[in-house]
Amino acid sequence: MATQKVTVHIDRDLLRRARERTGKGVSVTIRQGLEIVAASEAYDRLRALRGKVKLSLDLARLRDDRR
Repeated sequence: MATQKVTVHIDRDLLRRARERTGKGVSVTIRQGLEIVAASEAYDRLRALRGKVKLSLDLARLRDDRR
């Protein structure tokens, strides 16, 4: 993984709340936030499929399969 050092201006309260949530340091918290933003495109594509994919499942058969 190639890295790039950047300087950003972030609201102190926002960073504090994010760090409390992650329980990690500044770099890890920022990285996790960026990963969530980057992944949001995939979530949007999945949401666009909502109601368009037909699944034919037999719940009784699936439950029997678990036994």
